[in-house]
Amino acid sequence: MTSLLQTIENAYKGSWNCLVNQIIHPFSDGISSFYVLIFLSLAIWTIEICLPWRKNQSVLRKDFWLDAFYMFFNYYLFGLIIFAALSNTTSVLFSELMGSIGMPRRYIFDFFHYFPVWLQVIIFFMIRDFLQWCIHNLFHRIPFLWRFHKLHHSVREMGFAAHLRYHFMENVVYQLIGFVVLSYILHFKLEYGFYVYMIGTLIGHLNHANLGWDYGPLKYILNNPKMHIWHHVKDLPKDHRKGVNFGISLSCWDYLFKTNYIPSDGRDVELGFEGVENYPSNFFEQQIEPFKFN
Repeated sequence: MTSLLQTIENAYKGSWNCLVNQIIHPFSDGISSFYVLIFLSLAIWTIEICLPWRKNQSVLRKDFWLDAFYMFFNYYLFGLIIFAALSNTTSVLFSELMGSIGMPRRYIFDFFHYFPVWLQVIIFFMIRDFLQWCIHNLFHRIPFLWRFHKLHHSVREMGFAAHLRYHFMENVVYQLIGFVVLSYILHFKLEYGFYVYMIGTLIGHLNHANLGWDYGPLKYILNNPKMHIWHHVKDLPKDHRKGVNFGISLSCWDYLFKTNYIPSDGRDVELGFEGVENYPSNFFEQQIEPFKFN
């Protein structure tokens, strides 16, 4: 027990120090993801302003500031401090659990040993994205998980910052499987996850941006704003009620498993879900909402 408490304490201290260091010394250990997030957000927001797809949508669209808060809460306040510490602690516990059942304590396949870093990042990115596609499907198909995912679909006007409007429980599910478990199986170094995370952030911001892009032939590989808008549409045909276009960064999984759906130009489709007008509008009520069972 003492060892576990020490691991938790060290993990939280390390996560807090990491955040402070990223803010105060952005170039002391590579490029700070804190400032990368700010740069990507400002760059894509500028493109939105210059090339808006929905021209009647305000620059400061509905819930802009709420979504901006979600960006920093999910990425840093929860993501880096709380969840990074949780991940480190979970990695230790997961390793101990594997050892107790006769499995290797460190990794199953020495992924790190056999591939150069650039190839590791690409392969890990693709495997993780496929797992996220599968998990995203479950968030739509399992009623208990949908209670949490509903928050992301409460967006009524789409913009880049809507990318990170989601319940903190989604962080737990996605990241524990996407980083902790995969890193154990493949011996992928968590520090390289920075590159995977930044690529995912760029594509995710673009997917939710007020931009009419589909990337031409690349639309069959990369998720894009014209495709993702249909994932958020309020009314879907009966045979698509469980959701469409589940891709996080890559669209290829939807085309491969026949969950792609782009019936027309989706510029002015209504977003949300049935009863979205009654969904809580402030941060704290939105965090509590999934836990209410009437």
